[in-house]
Amino acid sequence: MRFDIKCMLLIAISICLYTPSVFAQHTVSRIEGSNRYEVAVNTAKRGWQEAPAVVLVGGDAYADALSAVPYAYQQGAPVLLTNAGSLSGPLKTGLQQLKTKRVTILGGTASISENVVKQLKAMNLSVSRIQGKNRYELAANVAKHMKSASAAVVVNGSAYADAVAIAPYAAKQGYPILLTDAKGLREETANLLKNKAVKRTIVIGGEASINKMAFQKLPSPVRISGANRYEVAAQIAKTYPMMTSQTFISYGYAYADAAAAASIAAKQGQTLLLTDAQTVPDAIRKVIGAKQKSAFSVVGGTSTVQTNVITQLKNAVLGETIFIDPGHGAQDAGAIGNGLLEKNINLEVALKLQSRLNQAGALIVMSRTSDTFDSLQTRVNKGAQASADIFISIHANANDNSGANGTETYYDTTYAATNSIKLAQQVQPRMVSALGTKDRGVKTAGFYVIKYSRMPSILLETGFVTSPIDASILKSTTAKDRLASGIATGVSNYFDAK
Repeated sequence: MRFDIKCMLLIAISICLYTPSVFAQHTVSRIEGSNRYEVAVNTAKRGWQEAPAVVLVGGDAYADALSAVPYAYQQGAPVLLTNAGSLSGPLKTGLQQLKTKRVTILGGTASISENVVKQLKAMNLSVSRIQGKNRYELAANVAKHMKSASAAVVVNGSAYADAVAIAPYAAKQGYPILLTDAKGLREETANLLKNKAVKRTIVIGGEASINKMAFQKLPSPVRISGANRYEVAAQIAKTYPMMTSQTFISYGYAYADAAAAASIAAKQGQTLLLTDAQTVPDAIRKVIGAKQKSAFSVVGGTSTVQTNVITQLKNAVLGETIFIDPGHGAQDAGAIGNGLLEKNINLEVALKLQSRLNQAGALIVMSRTSDTFDSLQTRVNKGAQASADIFISIHANANDNSGANGTETYYDTTYAATNSIKLAQQVQPRMVSALGTKDRGVKTAGFYVIKYSRMPSILLETGFVTSPIDASILKSTTAKDRLASGIATGVSNYFDAK
């Protein structure tokens, strides 16, 4: 009973003392507005102090916007949006602030009416229009107004995200974006390619978007595809790299915002990535981690890119691959004491840690997610196969002396010793603070999984199951929740300090 009272007091004290550190941060800014028209204007103002020329598309005419960015880039112009029937208020103000003198409209009168033209001319602006009888002809006609290029991009005219993702690269290279459909190669596009003597084509999208027949009719085609729009955007970023000093992020389904984002990304020669509204997709996380991107500009308000995405973008752990190894499992129970099996504690903590790090934006690989067993070498192999950035093995301790208690972290000096100790030094104090246990410090030891893992690696001994004090803490779900949060914070701070 005396031990139980002492344990309860320790837990209560630790709850009061332990406040998870704010996750380490990347640099993130947001470009937003009350509507798509204001978002586009504010994006243009971020990229252009003055814009004598502007390319204008209808706010709902997504197809018209597909070919706009490369053309606008050659004009030194941002892409802006308006209502179809009348000049949007934010646009009118933006044109005045940008000191615009010339507007080129892309699309017919169904997208931008003659009334808008009249309003623009009333502002003493020069107005011209490029149009076509459909989206395919419009894209071809836009290409005719561009400088000749040896290559062109071809996308499905209804796959808006694919066109947006490639637009900054296409613009920088001077490649027009041409359209076709899922049935085959459109005549409008085929004729343009022939007349312009295009020698190479970049096809964006899988065979469901541009089939084999159409692909084979294109001059020297290469295809970039993926299982979804995020994988396509990630593959574009890997295959055709742009600068990453200020990566632009936009919601993969907010086409109007994405067009504005592509416009400024092209202007600045920066990468454009697409995100889900609520979380950064794994494919995008991988690109961010691989490219070590740390500065982001999000285009769009909270209705399209929610706060959780901003939180993930700020976290230094975003895109890092973390291997979590819950020690023991199945027939190997590990340490036993006070009604606890080490293998169960390890797995519970590991799953909670997996959830927190995934929520933070990391890419998590587990050695096990249930009561299974792997050999020590298999665990090491799995970490290597995952190309993990760090390796964390979770354990609980035991001792013949029930008075032995506390929390400790081990590292080995065989591989990545410098970063292993840095990781250990970030995690150890946060575990102690989370649990309210005795601090047994950071130590070296040749435990197999950290000795033979070549990435920065640590082994955590969360507490002693043979200690009534520690066992009582480790039985607490609340304590294990705090422990997982503490480890996650330490991991994030480690990446921030690298």
